[in-house]
Amino acid sequence: MNVRNAIARLNNEAKPWNSHRELLECTMVLQDSANVKTFCFQTADASLFRYLPGQFITLELEIDGEKVFRTYTLSSSPSRPLCLTITVKAQPGGRVSNWLHQNLKVGDFVKAHGPSGIFTFHNHVADKYLFLSGGVGITPVLSMTRWLFDFGTHTDVTFIHSAQTPSDILFRHELEMINARLPEFKVAFVCERADPYGAWTGYSGRLNQLMLELICPDYQEREVFCCGPEPYMRAVRDILRKSGFDMARYHEESFDVPVHDETETIERHDTVVDAQASAQVDFTVSGKKVSCRESDTLLSAAREAGLHIPSACMFGVCGTCKVKKTAGEVHMVHAGGISDEEIAEGYVLACCSNPLGEVAIEY
Repeated sequence: MNVRNAIARLNNEAKPWNSHRELLECTMVLQDSANVKTFCFQTADASLFRYLPGQFITLELEIDGEKVFRTYTLSSSPSRPLCLTITVKAQPGGRVSNWLHQNLKVGDFVKAHGPSGIFTFHNHVADKYLFLSGGVGITPVLSMTRWLFDFGTHTDVTFIHSAQTPSDILFRHELEMINARLPEFKVAFVCERADPYGAWTGYSGRLNQLMLELICPDYQEREVFCCGPEPYMRAVRDILRKSGFDMARYHEESFDVPVHDETETIERHDTVVDAQASAQVDFTVSGKKVSCRESDTLLSAAREAGLHIPSACMFGVCGTCKVKKTAGEVHMVHAGGISDEEIAEGYVLACCSNPLGEVAIEY
């Protein structure tokens, strides 16, 4: 039997994967970066994997005599149904992720349940999408991207991926290849810092509103899918809310609490500035107090009090308007103009900080 006939016979006779009775065999382990690996699986009878791009499976493993369950989003696409892949980062202290990296090898069998999940653009069909991912959170939107590419849909997609360094960018060459071949697909990378002894000419720092507008000027018109660590997704939600984006068109997936169906949708307790709520800013050095709204910035409150806080960019980029908060709470959506250490010491950026109730500023 020649290869073509064998493939045709396989496609005609293969049955869908039944997670209740079939184990997955690890057929390949790929090293994606220093601490990220992709594990590829098939079934013994070459069953076809059917799922929606963006969904996840739950692995059932035995570690040190204990049965352990962990969910992993599929990085593969259902358009390539003979193979199922998960991409796993070895987390510091991560019991399961480190076990997989150190123990799972080609030829091993694992039990998996699924597929599950509602994080897929099949549930939110649109003409234009914005995919946002941080770190290994790239997996579900990569699955969607592969599906769109394989089916030749020519869908308008902007894909922005954030990583710590250029070496940590996952699937960079594949995404750049799709970007080069499809005019409807645009990819951009944002790195917090360059590699040691290396150069990085792309976007630097953390994703902020200014970057978003430069990379994707029409993001307000797009359906947004976001996945990554919770601090990353919280920052994205802050950016979109501040810009007036319709959050009904924002969708996210959490690795901490994967959502199986609509009844499990996570309620986020983000700080949302209330334009009708009153606030007060006490400038302790000058002895001036000013009443304002939560939607006002500390900078505008200072100007109302007749005070001049030096400022320049007005986007939270330059750090010129840095002041120290000595009491109260503010909501700050900055663009990298302040360090985590400075924030821990009480400093805020006046141009992008909203007072929540009564706030004291050392100025």
